[in-house]
Formats: sequence, C-alpha cells, structure tokens
Amino acid sequence: MTEKASRAAARSLADRQRLDTPRGTRRFRLTYDVETVGRISENFARFLGTGRYLMIQTIVVAVWVAINVFAVRLQWDPYPFILLNLAFSTQAAYAAPLILLAQNRQENRDRVSLEEDRSRAEQTKADTEFLARELAALRIAVGEVATRDYLRRELDEIRVLLADENDVRTRRQ
Repeated sequence: MTEKASRAAARSLADRQRLDTPRGTRRFRLTYDVETVGRISENFARFLGTGRYLMIQTIVVAVWVAINVFAVRLQWDPYPFILLNLAFSTQAAYAAPLILLAQNRQENRDRVSLEEDRSRAEQTKADTEFLARELAALRIAVGEVATRDYLRRELDEIRVLLADENDVRTRRQ
C-alpha cells in the first residue's frame, strides 16, 4: 500500500471513530437509475392506456365477482368485495405517480424538441436572409456587368465613329 493510500485509510478510520460527527446513511442508501425508472414507468403508463389492459382487468374483475358470489366454498372476498377494492386502491396508488412521471418525461422531451425546432427555425431564417442579401448583391453586380447587346451597341458606335473619321481623312487628302 502506498503512503498516500495508508494516510487516507487512517483518516477514514479516524473519521469513523469520532463520536461528534454522525456516520451518515451509507448503509441503507438505495441507488437506482433514474432513466430506467422513467422508461419502466412510461411502458407501464402506455400499457395502462390500452384496450388490452382494460379487457384483462374487466375479465379479472368479472371472474373475481363471479367466484365470490356463486362459488360458496371458494369465497375469499364476499360482497362488498373489500379485498378487490383494496387491490384497486393499491393499483391506483402506484399507477397515478408512474403516469405522472411518464407525462413529465414526455413534457421534457417536448420542451427539448420545441427548443431544437426554434433554434432550427432561427438558423433557417438567418440562412434565408443571408441568401436574400447575396442574391440582391448578385443582381446589382450583374446589372453592372456588360451584356452582349451593350457591347455590340458600343462596338457599333465605335465602328461608326471610326468610319466617319476615315471619311473625314479621305476627304482631306
């Protein structure tokens, strides 16, 4: 063991033996993955919202009531079906927070998606404005560029001027 590790172990031992500091709750600490709990709650909430779940629950309740009403020897929960009510209450006590957790996770995903959409829209708007400015600059630049018709007209004018000058020279001679 290195000197640094032995000093750390001695310090840890000294901290544990001190009576003026609480030990903490490390022994009974429950650790869990928040994402795993969230995914499980979302899957559970999705299942509770299906017709399949409602059919299964309806069949279970119908069989429960039928057995407890008609099968005298098998009655474990006679009318008013207190055990069935307790089962439903327990199910609701767990289902409601899990459904709320799933809704909160969906709300967080929606908020992140909305923020991404906003930033994407802002970037698209900035890109569009940039392209519009570039297009306007190109139109101005193209307006200043000599076109074929303009060059022909200018060359024709120069040819006419040269022809006139040649005529003037030939007359002087």
